Amino acid sequence: QVQLVESGGGLVPPGGSLRLSCATSGFTFTNYVMSWYRQAPGKERELVAAAFTTSGITNYADAVKGRFTISRDNVEATVYLQMNSLKFEDTAVYYCNARRLIKPVDYWGQGTQVTVSS
Repeated sequence: QVQLVESGGGLVPPGGSLRLSCATSGFTFTNYVMSWYRQAPGKERELVAAAFTTSGITNYADAVKGRFTISRDNVEATVYLQMNSLKFEDTAVYYCNARRLIKPVDYWGQGTQVTVSS
């Protein structure tokens, strides 16, 4: 049974930091690209950051470059998103995604709310 369980969301003032975690089970973690997406009210879901399997390669949306850092622990099968210098426009539900590139398969977490507010 595949599970992706996000945690770490919450309310933070502008300029603050949060660290999201996504603990996974039920699939071969190292075979999957792990990503964080977000969806703000009235907007489409967008890619925030991705961490490729075992290569260490990461990719970021322009809006978060220099502020967010994605990392993955291939032993604990967990992916993290460190978010610094948070802005109002970072407010969204953040989703963890696991994607297998060969014979494509997508798994999603349930989402965790991040609210940046003063």
